[in-house]
Amino acid sequence: MHFDLADPAPRLLVVGDLMIDHYLWSDCNRISPEAPVPVLDVQRETETLGGAGNVVANLLALGAAVDVASVVGADAAGATLAQLLAQAGATPLLVQQSGRQTSRKSRLMASHQQVLRYDRETKSDLDPATEQQLLAAVLPRLAQYQAILLSDYGKGVLTPAVCQALIGQANQLGTKVLIDPKGHDYRKYHGAYLVTPNRKEAATATGLAINPAEAASLQAAGQYLRQQFGLAYAVITLSEAGMAYFGPTEWQHLPTRARDVYDVTGAGDTVLAALGFALAQGRHLAEACHFANYAAAVVVGKVGSATATLAEIEEMAGKSQGEGSEHLLKTRAQMAALAQQLRQRGKKLVFTNGCFDVLHLGHVKYLEKAKTFGDVLIVGVNADASVRRLKGPERPINPEQDRAYLLAALGTVDYVVVFDEDTPYALIQALRPDVLVKGGDYADKPVVGSDLVPEVRLVDFVEGRSSTRVIQKIKAGGDTEIQ
Repeated sequence: MHFDLADPAPRLLVVGDLMIDHYLWSDCNRISPEAPVPVLDVQRETETLGGAGNVVANLLALGAAVDVASVVGADAAGATLAQLLAQAGATPLLVQQSGRQTSRKSRLMASHQQVLRYDRETKSDLDPATEQQLLAAVLPRLAQYQAILLSDYGKGVLTPAVCQALIGQANQLGTKVLIDPKGHDYRKYHGAYLVTPNRKEAATATGLAINPAEAASLQAAGQYLRQQFGLAYAVITLSEAGMAYFGPTEWQHLPTRARDVYDVTGAGDTVLAALGFALAQGRHLAEACHFANYAAAVVVGKVGSATATLAEIEEMAGKSQGEGSEHLLKTRAQMAALAQQLRQRGKKLVFTNGCFDVLHLGHVKYLEKAKTFGDVLIVGVNADASVRRLKGPERPINPEQDRAYLLAALGTVDYVVVFDEDTPYALIQALRPDVLVKGGDYADKPVVGSDLVPEVRLVDFVEGRSSTRVIQKIKAGGDTEIQ
């Protein structure tokens, strides 16, 4: 379930219908004297990637390297799409078709309420010459991708000829093709690794009524998709009922992980991207589905077409019932990458460190206070060798992994990193926290790492509570008072 943020990024190819999501943000304070319609006072205008571009955005948020292939018109919107993709960090492989109009969805927003949408686009299938141009741009490159995602919005790019050519060559290479389908005829997807229709789309394609509460109806639809269209697997997303996946010998219904649902826009794009990312990293489908389920839970808790980072997905997974605390234990490289993501989300990072050899009330009170200084508390723990150098050959009492896990299990602590050095300076340098917390006994002492952070806070210890006193009491057979 847990992904190493320091791992090399997988490279994926996205092929499908690109579009621009164009928004006019306005205030509305009066009705027009010319007609009974509101007068919108436009304050700002934005353009973002839509359609298959939202799949691209989700993959980039996960840290993947992404190439994206599509067909656009020889128009201003097509040029804007290429620019948006490049700015986002994707590699565009775009073919222009003369006379084709690039999809652009314009939404008039009044005080965050959509009052009107108008579209400019061509929805007809590509002509044969353009199909060949698109395939010529991508087929020679297929061997370099760990997965291929087809995002079909029914705008004519993913024709039967394009789909079958991509699926056929990918299968020869042993590369998985994942498809977010559209329409009622899935024959053009024949031979793909899997498709990810939602409940309504699956019912349309199979002609079967699907009730998520009835296992028989789910299984019938999933197996129909697999067998009828030669798929290795099928995944059906079920909105508030979660998702289900179906294989040759097994199937499973995964309940939703969402706690708050604000907007389901783009959740299907997130599922496709998350599945592709996990499979490209070599995960089994069952694990990839759990990962995608958590990713969907993140994005439906946001407004609009949103994305989910690995940090957000791990945070969501960690909050689920029955999860242990292992996912909160990070290497330095993992935590440095994660800290960067958290900062980008506007989180204030708090760091403290220590041996935490025998966990006691003083530690817990200290960490509770430290957490109040920001949003995310990261604790650095001295490795066993470091503790021996600092406190003598008889310490530590508890090994480093035990000490780290106990800290991670505290609700106050968000992440734990074990470090080998005698001081946490290099770790602080790698993480760049906003706040550094130390004990009150440092009031007249230099604090290691204070030159690297904007804020240092000192917290008084609980009087009489220390690991040394606990150990002394144990050695004395319990006759020594802790305080």
